[in-house]
Amino acid sequence: MGVYLGNYCYVMIIVLVLGKEVRSQSLKNGYYSSSCPRAESIVRSTVESHFDSHPTISPGLLRLHFHDCFVQGCDGSVLIKGKSAEQAALANGGLRGFEVIDDAKAQLELECPGVVSCADILALAARDAVDLSSGPSWRVPTGRKDGRISLASEASNLPSPFDSVAVQKQKFEAKGLDAHDLVTLLGMKYASTIRGLLGLRFDKEFGQAMVKMSSIEVKTDVDGE
Repeated sequence: MGVYLGNYCYVMIIVLVLGKEVRSQSLKNGYYSSSCPRAESIVRSTVESHFDSHPTISPGLLRLHFHDCFVQGCDGSVLIKGKSAEQAALANGGLRGFEVIDDAKAQLELECPGVVSCADILALAARDAVDLSSGPSWRVPTGRKDGRISLASEASNLPSPFDSVAVQKQKFEAKGLDAHDLVTLLGMKYASTIRGLLGLRFDKEFGQAMVKMSSIEVKTDVDGE
């Protein structure tokens, strides 16, 4: 990762071994090519604008997407406000980047009202945040719908840096990720080292892993809005 993602103490997601494909068949690259052709470029320019002012927003967006996907799937439910919503959960304390998603959503509503989901904005913003921090880039399949339910109680199953390896393995398996998906949350002193050792292999595998994670329990068609 680049300098800013490398300095984040908790949320770096590094995949060393990739397993089976878990990507939803309902997602596809260029989903908005007809309905909102500038969708991805609008998200990119919004993230870039915030990044230029506050570069440390990058790990915040990555963590926000990660926490969204591990609770009820990648459905944007982490964005829902409320006393009992996911944002109120202890595990979600310190989440950052909401203003970036809100900004991108507002601009997209002006461009193509009611078309682009917040769940897709989160997935795209996470990719752009990594890329802007001198990390790898990848194509993000889109077509997610937004969830309607957000419960703080369901955030208890989020992976934690304090979990044992066995517990983390169980939590990833519960999301359809098997033992070959060796996902580790590493601190800053390891993140840059691993990328330096693996080079282009890391860039490719990280992108593939993010596509897998971004496809966890996605809602499509009548499942969301």
